[in-house]
Amino acid sequence: MTANLLPVLALAAAAAGAGTQAPYTIPVEYTTLDNGLKVVLSVDRTAPTASVAVYYNIGFRIEPKDRTGFAHLFEHMMFQGSQNLGKMEFIRLIQSNGGVLNGSTRFDFTNYFEVVPANAVETALWAEADRMRGLAITQENLTNQQGVVKNEVKVNVLNQPYEGFPWIDMPMVANENWFNAHNFYGDLEDLDAATLGDVQGFFRQFYTPSNAVVVVAGDIDTKQTLEWIRKYFGPLPKVEAPKLPDISEPRQEKERAATRQYPRAPRPALAVAWHMPPRQTPEYYAMGLIDQILLQGQDSRLYRALVQKAGLTGEVDGGINWPLGNMHNVNGPTLFMASLFHDADKTAADVLKVLDAEIEALRAKPVEQAELERALVKLRSDHYANVEGFFGFGRADLLASFALFDGDPARVNRIEEEFAKVTPELMLKTAQEWLRPTNRTVLVAEAGAAKPAAAK
Repeated sequence: MTANLLPVLALAAAAAGAGTQAPYTIPVEYTTLDNGLKVVLSVDRTAPTASVAVYYNIGFRIEPKDRTGFAHLFEHMMFQGSQNLGKMEFIRLIQSNGGVLNGSTRFDFTNYFEVVPANAVETALWAEADRMRGLAITQENLTNQQGVVKNEVKVNVLNQPYEGFPWIDMPMVANENWFNAHNFYGDLEDLDAATLGDVQGFFRQFYTPSNAVVVVAGDIDTKQTLEWIRKYFGPLPKVEAPKLPDISEPRQEKERAATRQYPRAPRPALAVAWHMPPRQTPEYYAMGLIDQILLQGQDSRLYRALVQKAGLTGEVDGGINWPLGNMHNVNGPTLFMASLFHDADKTAADVLKVLDAEIEALRAKPVEQAELERALVKLRSDHYANVEGFFGFGRADLLASFALFDGDPARVNRIEEEFAKVTPELMLKTAQEWLRPTNRTVLVAEAGAAKPAAAK
């Protein structure tokens, strides 16, 4: 990963003095097998490794109703054995070949990936095809993983000082559509209610070639790699892609606000979110640059105002599709969110007064061209950091997302072009519509137990 650091920094530095600096081009080869499986191959000779990623077009926002957390539960089931690999043997196979692996469930996909030495690519592809072909769905495995996921919920959410604040709690307040607004980590009762039939049906419906993309990015021979993919995935039967539910959100016309008590929280906290413009529109890219100007880095307007000038907090976090991804690997209603912790002698109103002033300043007049150019440099640096992230897996993530959502993985090479089209006038127009107070949701986290009701 460090081998590509100097070129990335050089590109970012060059952008500061030359807006026409040519972007780095990621090699992309794209095809679709007869059974509907999308395949993306990308050569990178930086190191003798490769990322093998399988993305399924099913995320927690479209899991079955009354089965909250089910998509995540199923992610765990995928490691419990398959037709030719016993329980936990998939993990041991990858690790014994010098690789690392993981999986995750996000809004619009569930992914499984391995970063392996280049000579182990075929092994990883065979193993991924084996579990797509025939997962070991047994009552024993289901019961075991229900316990594992329930314990994970307790450890990662219920027993944390701030529980699901703001990454679970905010979408539940900001959205109206159940698919966007439910507890995607899962209620314990819903996890218990999942049956073996639920799991089998979920596998048949969503874990099919026509609902997936395979990406191999790294030190590969693309012709040989495609032959392996055809060999192992090609024989899988074609299944009609599932019809996905309506996940649209109505236009927000009134500010939403909620207050929650977090008994173990040591300090109060505040999160503010706005609904984003539709993906891939000019306004969507304008919001990407507004994010850089308002929120990203110590030169951002909110950091300077809230931390350096007002001293209301020590840090401001957030972003688009934060903290579960970036603005490119999501395919539905999305939030732009800012979050911070503050001392008990400060109030949410104190914070909002300063925050509102910065937001309204951005909505009042166009940004200076110099500030826009700085934002472009920061964004370009972030983009290449994403591409190189986790031993190059970030490249596979972007390619898979654009293949799944757009049928166009080569879009990865047009990202900078889209941002370069953004003007100060477009940013002003975007801020006026999408950062308006009536498009905002405020979530206040009160520290400690709720105050007892006053005596009557």
